[in-house]
Amino acid sequence: MIQHRPVSRVINLIPAESQRLWTIDESEAKRRLLAGGVDAILGIDGSFALVAQDGERVVLARSLDRPMRYFLAKSTDGPALVVAERIDEIAAELARQGWEDQFHPSYTRMVPGHHVTTLRLIGCPDPNPIHERFFSPVRGALPRDLDLIGRRYVEAIYEELRRWLATQSRSAPIGVSFSGGIDSGAILLCLNSLLLNQGQSAARLKAFTLCVDGQGDDATQARAFLEHTGLALLGETIDVTSADVDPFRAIAVIEDYKPLDVECAAVNLALLAGIRARYPKWRLLVDGDGGDENLKDYPIEANSELTIRSVVNNSMLYQEGWGVGSIKHSLTYSGGYSRGCVRTYACARAFGFTGFSPYTRPAVISVAEAIPFAELADGSHERLYALKGEIVSRGVRSVLGVDMPVFPKRRFQNGAVSASRMTQLFSGEASYRRHFESLRASAALSQATV
Repeated sequence: MIQHRPVSRVINLIPAESQRLWTIDESEAKRRLLAGGVDAILGIDGSFALVAQDGERVVLARSLDRPMRYFLAKSTDGPALVVAERIDEIAAELARQGWEDQFHPSYTRMVPGHHVTTLRLIGCPDPNPIHERFFSPVRGALPRDLDLIGRRYVEAIYEELRRWLATQSRSAPIGVSFSGGIDSGAILLCLNSLLLNQGQSAARLKAFTLCVDGQGDDATQARAFLEHTGLALLGETIDVTSADVDPFRAIAVIEDYKPLDVECAAVNLALLAGIRARYPKWRLLVDGDGGDENLKDYPIEANSELTIRSVVNNSMLYQEGWGVGSIKHSLTYSGGYSRGCVRTYACARAFGFTGFSPYTRPAVISVAEAIPFAELADGSHERLYALKGEIVSRGVRSVLGVDMPVFPKRRFQNGAVSASRMTQLFSGEASYRRHFESLRASAALSQATV
């Protein structure tokens, strides 16, 4: 008869100071995890990656904006669970314990976003963890009224920024990763309004725009946006050269090889390095990550696995991928933005920044999921892609009283780097995967620095 051995110890490598809880402390958050209950867990506000243990039961959960990984190691004393943000941290801890022969990156597991992961009676053999969803927004509940939808969406963004701002020092400067696009534009306008409404100086706010070799389109777009909205004094361009954009360094930082995430991380690292060089003590950065996912603003034609029906009819497809129970769900990486969050989080952490995006918050995603995309798009890609600009611009006008310009969508890397440079700087998944494998083989992942 097979006998399971319970976890003998949990090695939690996630720093307590990295928890950014807004309304409760870490001990109360852990108590809620162990007690269970969807509402109590959904009420854990802020950015978190939590581990709670009750005897042989271990419970893990994270917010969508950050990674959380675990690995089950075997020892003579019984199994040990190692929990960390990074794969290389797990590898280094196994080496310290003398368990390095057990390590392989594919044996690490990512806690999926919007789920509580429970492990119990794990040993030899290892039963599968149980993933319980704690966030299930109602889909398509809003009427086909773009003015109403826009107002609800921007109100949610504004409220999440207000709540986040209340937890920050009133003297701390705030940077926005700014392209002049819809997502970063709405954030900048909301933050500016919040500061003024609270009697604070908007001078603590700055919009940072990356420009590579002086040729990126975002710099021109950002200036146009700021001039149109009367916020030109907030803009600051971070000029770098193409030599500062290194996709292979990005692979080591994000521990992934998906081309779009690698490209985004590479330009993000260049931006963050430029900000850090100018402002050694700057800490707070707000970005628009998750905005495209919420309003389904990705070119469906670029992904052969997608159709417009799959995009509009699958709940949180872009946030979570195909879902925990699907064949295409990656146990090592998770899916959708649940996987892609490292392109922002790991880069910010590498340079000592604390990031935030209101678009990753459940309250904002709930409004987005309530939009009747299928009815509004009516099978048309063009109508689907046009919705984002219509929804956000109408919402900004209604909530803030500002006429926000709407420019054509571009990814971060496409706006910061010229088209000719893109082909020179970036290659493809095959070369990125080979580089990732070489890092793993040489144990360089454990030494990843910027």
